[in-house]
Amino acid sequence: MNFKFFALFADPLWGPILIFSLRIVDVSLDTMRVIFLVRGKRTMAALLGFAMALVWIIAVGNAMKHLDSIWHVLGYAAGFATGNVVGITIDRAVAFGLTQLRIVSKHGGVEIAEALRDRGYGATEFTGYGRDGNVEIVESVVQRAHVNEALAIVEQFDPNAFVTVEDPTVLRGGSVVSREWRVPTFLTLKKKRRF
Repeated sequence: MNFKFFALFADPLWGPILIFSLRIVDVSLDTMRVIFLVRGKRTMAALLGFAMALVWIIAVGNAMKHLDSIWHVLGYAAGFATGNVVGITIDRAVAFGLTQLRIVSKHGGVEIAEALRDRGYGATEFTGYGRDGNVEIVESVVQRAHVNEALAIVEQFDPNAFVTVEDPTVLRGGSVVSREWRVPTFLTLKKKRRF
């Protein structure tokens, strides 16, 4: 290992910055690891866990050596907080996995289901009874990357619809529009924000 790199941790300026940066990396990796673990992607979760643990050991080891420096301690804590934000932001940008939509509409359920089907999404519709009378219920499972598009369809037919979004734990059969998994670029992130 490069000992000059580790000597930087003792520096009053670069030490806290390095610890801060490493904590952002390790907490972001840990956030993604948990997301992949929950979705049943064991291999990816294991690889992310390995990388996270490696980075964490370097960060915490060097933070512990410099507990007498408030800046090193603050760098460690601030890196942890920022890493959570970065990890969640990465998860939203990548939008890996599936989401279940449940739409309850007083008058637009049939139209919403038809519009979802026209866009290639599977949609199951049934009737229900709510506080104010009969309602139309639509359920659909979509890729997380397509949630904004599906919600725009709901908004078009019934802006007052009650919508819940959940991660399904078990999925078998049915119709789900697929997409190739890729890391989005700046341009695709910009397009997503328009929905």
